[in-house]
Amino acid sequence: MWFAAAVLCLMSAQAKDLKIFFIDVEGGQCTLIVTPKGESLLIDTGWPGNNSRDAERIAAVAKKNKIKKIDWLLITHFHTDHVGGITTLMDKLPVVNLLSHGKNIETGKGPDQLTKMYDEAKTKSKETVLKAGDRIPIAGLDIEVVTAAGQTIVGASSLARGAGDNQLCGAATKKEIDKGENARSVGILLKFGEFRFLDLGDLTWNKETEVACPVNKVGKVDLYLSTHHGLWASNNPALTHALGAKAIVMNNGDKKGGEAPAIDSLRAAPGLQNFWQLHYSVNAGKDHNVEDPYIANLTAPGGFNVEVTAKTDGHFTVTNQRNKFTKSY
Repeated sequence: MWFAAAVLCLMSAQAKDLKIFFIDVEGGQCTLIVTPKGESLLIDTGWPGNNSRDAERIAAVAKKNKIKKIDWLLITHFHTDHVGGITTLMDKLPVVNLLSHGKNIETGKGPDQLTKMYDEAKTKSKETVLKAGDRIPIAGLDIEVVTAAGQTIVGASSLARGAGDNQLCGAATKKEIDKGENARSVGILLKFGEFRFLDLGDLTWNKETEVACPVNKVGKVDLYLSTHHGLWASNNPALTHALGAKAIVMNNGDKKGGEAPAIDSLRAAPGLQNFWQLHYSVNAGKDHNVEDPYIANLTAPGGFNVEVTAKTDGHFTVTNQRNKFTKSY
């Protein structure tokens, strides 16, 4: 009797956790968020082709977590490594709600094909076009859109913890203006009790400055997905060093993203306890990659994910699926 009660108590405790899966799509983006009630938010779909590799990997994680449909699919922006897998994904998992910043501003053969794929996806789900300041209505979570379509929220996010004047802005620099889709990325701040997670898609340097300066609009976070796969065209220290993140995950591929200056800067961020990589970065070399236990995939092809379990009191754990190495925060 007491044993059965203990099992039920354990199951109840596990059901209260938020799950985040950084799925390896070989240098693209794909993050699956599962709420305690089993509602799902998928951020981006990875690449097309490769014998439906990315869709298969997403479906496998979904099945393991008893997810039979994607309640919310958020497309951060219209690039192949983020939206290219949408058709094959929807062949495997129905999508109820489709979210994006609205319209692909890039043109040409490749962008036009992505637009066509996205337009077909809209016929199979309910589309909502997001603006900065909007909320995504998922039970048990507070999610605010902090960037979308090149716009940034006005003033600090209502979900921000410790937002305010940013002393790092005095040394902030600017880079070449990005007029493409990366700068239009949908970025979200997610709050689950005391836990906060920030994902800004592939937002680039100058737009990151708008989030961080002169006021850090997103405040302090617990977990941060580094922007743009760890490229130095993004990951502006004026933002990343103001976040106070305990853990940072970089969704790089073995030869995509993961540039040495970005890795070095991110690893030097104040308050950071651990830096996690989806792949060993060939581009960065051994002197800049983090230690092996924190890298999900040491060689290509990959397939191992980084998994996060978060509690409402702000505590969370990060696990490397390859070796089951786990750190608690």
